[in-house]
Amino acid sequence: MPVTKTDTSSESLSHAELELLQPGKTPGVPGAPIGSIAFQLNPKELTMTKSASWKAEKQKKASSAPPATYQGPEAQKLSVEMFFDDTRGGGGESVVARVEKLFSACVPTEESRQGERPSAPWVRFKWGVLAGFVGYVKSVSAKYTLFSPTGTPLRAVCTVALEEIAEEPGKQNPTSGGLRPRRMHTIREGDSLAAIAYREYGNPALWRQVAEVNGIDDPMRLAPGSPVFLPAAEELAGRPARDVVRAEVARVIR
Repeated sequence: MPVTKTDTSSESLSHAELELLQPGKTPGVPGAPIGSIAFQLNPKELTMTKSASWKAEKQKKASSAPPATYQGPEAQKLSVEMFFDDTRGGGGESVVARVEKLFSACVPTEESRQGERPSAPWVRFKWGVLAGFVGYVKSVSAKYTLFSPTGTPLRAVCTVALEEIAEEPGKQNPTSGGLRPRRMHTIREGDSLAAIAYREYGNPALWRQVAEVNGIDDPMRLAPGSPVFLPAAEELAGRPARDVVRAEVARVIR
């Protein structure tokens, strides 16, 4: 599929959002999308943190630094500010309603309440080519900075902290024969496999592997609302045969 370079000056403005997902039954694999929380104004900056766990070994003799053993990666974290302003009116959602929607992301979903393990919705930060990890809202801090004469909040700054949800253990080795989906993307109007491959892997040429993994025979006809599973890049490089991949994707869906 040929990819042409576009003039970024003519591209439409992309709005950041927090995609809300139904909690998944498999670690790291979310359920269906259940909504989103849009940024009224795109963020000026965001902070992403990734760290590793190390354990220092005790030793009898003193030294400048004791030996340490790598314990594994820790959950990735993202912190971003959301600005809400209703000073011009406009008839949209009020500042309070927007803040309450953020707070509700810390409350169990109705569907999860009916099961054995209630859970708040899973979330994913999305903005243009940025598609963050699947995680949960760790905390929301709202600061109202402007009020109307009647005491109605007109402006707020919210600090939102997200934390990654760990994937299923035992599926980390791409040579073990199991496909470990990193995340699921829901097709939207205007999507193409090349664009999805570029956003996820930084290489639009991987659209063929994405199509093969998902059993897509005609990449020019993508149905909006349908899911596309996106495995880790190293798994695409050493992917198993097509029938094995399809069987594994079917297992994940169940």
